[in-house]
Amino acid sequence: MKLLAIETATEACSVALWLDGEVHERFEIAPRRHAELTLPWAEQLLAQAGVKKSQLDAIAIGRGPGAFTGVRLAIALGQGIALALDRPVVPVSTLAALALQAPGPRVLAAIDARMGEVYAASFELRDGDAIALDAERVLPPGAVILPEAAGTWHGVGTGFAAQDGALAARARAHFAAIDAAAMPHAADVARLAALAYARGETVAPEFAEPAYLRDNVALTIAEQQALRDANK
Repeated sequence: MKLLAIETATEACSVALWLDGEVHERFEIAPRRHAELTLPWAEQLLAQAGVKKSQLDAIAIGRGPGAFTGVRLAIALGQGIALALDRPVVPVSTLAALALQAPGPRVLAAIDARMGEVYAASFELRDGDAIALDAERVLPPGAVILPEAAGTWHGVGTGFAAQDGALAARARAHFAAIDAAAMPHAADVARLAALAYARGETVAPEFAEPAYLRDNVALTIAEQQALRDANK
């Protein structure tokens, strides 16, 4: 199985190539450079591996949640490549991919959503997969429900550093460890996509949809300021 994976939902930009269980990745913290880097990196990975685009079985996309422009970019690029090749798309939760950065077995993944909120979801890591334990949601750090079993969970993602580390401060007594600097990787998107592809969980390119979570992803300047004032 050969998959090309794209993950651009956060400040991190990454592209990965899955070749029958072997993963090659380009990754960089590159705010506002995702559109510039993604396609050239994909071309480089394919060339270095000696793989033609026509040999790809599917395109994996980090579908979010995350930054609106980053999520939209991954969806658009993935759809474009998949349509050109007549290949299916494997949408992967960015939070699930982020959860693979933790040792497990149970992980709360959280991404800074700005405007006083975080994207969050809980997962159980099992056999290389990230099994969702609840729904993805966007909410203030103080509203995130923490697990009752102290010391058996790991926290991962920039959501733990948001709002001056509000979520990390609440979670510290409950978690074995917290990595508030972790970012989602396309390599992990590829790993989860390979499992999903084997289960037949693919969609036609035109049906690949982003996970924004917010009802209004294009708030006016006044609305953004009101949200910031409400969370002071």
